[in-house]
Amino acid sequence: MHDELTQVDIDKMKEELDHRIKVLRPQLIEEVKVARGFGDLSENFEYKAAKREKNRNDSRIRYLQNMIKTAHVIQAGSAADAVGLFDKVTFYIEEDDEEETIQLVTTLRQDALKGLISKESPVGKALMGKKVGDRVTIQASESYAYDVIIRSIEKTGEDPDIPISTF
Repeated sequence: MHDELTQVDIDKMKEELDHRIKVLRPQLIEEVKVARGFGDLSENFEYKAAKREKNRNDSRIRYLQNMIKTAHVIQAGSAADAVGLFDKVTFYIEEDDEEETIQLVTTLRQDALKGLISKESPVGKALMGKKVGDRVTIQASESYAYDVIIRSIEKTGEDPDIPISTF
């Protein structure tokens, strides 16, 4: 399966990858060397911590390289009256009697606590392509679904300031 990402996502990953390889990796390798000199490695916390950080960085490098290599680049666009990528959508949740506003983003930029919801999530999949006034069923799990009514769609376009997810 390929992740559907925008060119901005790819550029942000390349920028992070470049920093991790050229700046962070040499620093972390040096920290491991220095910590190794502190003595007995079996009880050397500094060495273990430095090694752990180096391994985390190497893991993130591999992740970014794989994401870039396998990504399918998409354009952020949709019909003027339909929900699309990077749109802010306000909808009414009937069973909770409340309104919620979210922004649909690529999987790389999702952050539910900030209202950035992946277009691949159950909510994102259900809302994509729908219009104001549509009643949409969101299948949260095999055993639970709920209905929402789309109240408004704000065409915001892609915001390059939305950061990519880290781990």
